[in-house]
Amino acid sequence: MADDPLWPRASSWLQPAGSERAELGLFGVLASETSISATGANTTPAEIRVALARYSTFSHSQNQDLRQLGFLDFGDSETPDSKDGEERTKALAHRVSKQTDLPIALGGDNSITYAVMRGVFGEELPSAGLITLDAHHDLRDGVSNGSPVRRLIEAGLPGSSVVQIGINDFSNSPEYAKRAKDFGIHVIPRSALRNRSVESVFSEALAFLGDKKLHVDIDMDVCDRSCVPACPAAAPGGISADELRQFAFEIGKAKQVKSVDITEIDAMADSADGRTVRLGALTVLELASGFLAR
Repeated sequence: MADDPLWPRASSWLQPAGSERAELGLFGVLASETSISATGANTTPAEIRVALARYSTFSHSQNQDLRQLGFLDFGDSETPDSKDGEERTKALAHRVSKQTDLPIALGGDNSITYAVMRGVFGEELPSAGLITLDAHHDLRDGVSNGSPVRRLIEAGLPGSSVVQIGINDFSNSPEYAKRAKDFGIHVIPRSALRNRSVESVFSEALAFLGDKKLHVDIDMDVCDRSCVPACPAAAPGGISADELRQFAFEIGKAKQVKSVDITEIDAMADSADGRTVRLGALTVLELASGFLAR
């Protein structure tokens, strides 16, 4: 790609973190070992950073240049799958939350949501809220990418403080659907999104959670498999890439949102055109664009 001083690349906007404060902070969590499906998701944060070079910092629809914001890269939590590794991830998430206004964690598989949210909110977890964009409930037993929501609830997050958007047909069991109902989780299924705007759906989630400070988990397998071939559990019939980008903008714009994670991309399994990783990079940019619109 040729350099052009009049076409700033988003990758050059991202700067190594020191001790300074900034609006946005990026960090990777290289989780893959406890994934239900074999995955190379630990390779994804590096690939998303590379993919940022394909995009500029200018949002035409918002008429804004993201370079108005500071964006710091805090590196990676490299061995997050063990108990000690989760503690290191919590510590990194805590650091990023203290130095920036919106920490953005790049997975890795969806198991990272547990440690990232615990690290950001600490003892405030019982008063916080969680929104997931996901085809799955993530309420399984054990420790895996299928269990972070259950683990957070067991750690003190009220089930009634969880909203799940995009839960898809034939992607969950009746037992876990009952568990979600018993926990008091508010579910907005994929079918409900077909005749509604993204803005109205996200507004419903925010209204349900009131004035709670929020973490948002963006599991990329909420999308249609055609646009995220690198997500092992994505099914045909998920939301579109454009809908995901709209959700990311709304998430970034919401002042209640204090942290976000982007998970479940296996960069090693992506299509030749890199469409899943590229969508991951655009999701980061849409979050930033929404934040600038606050």
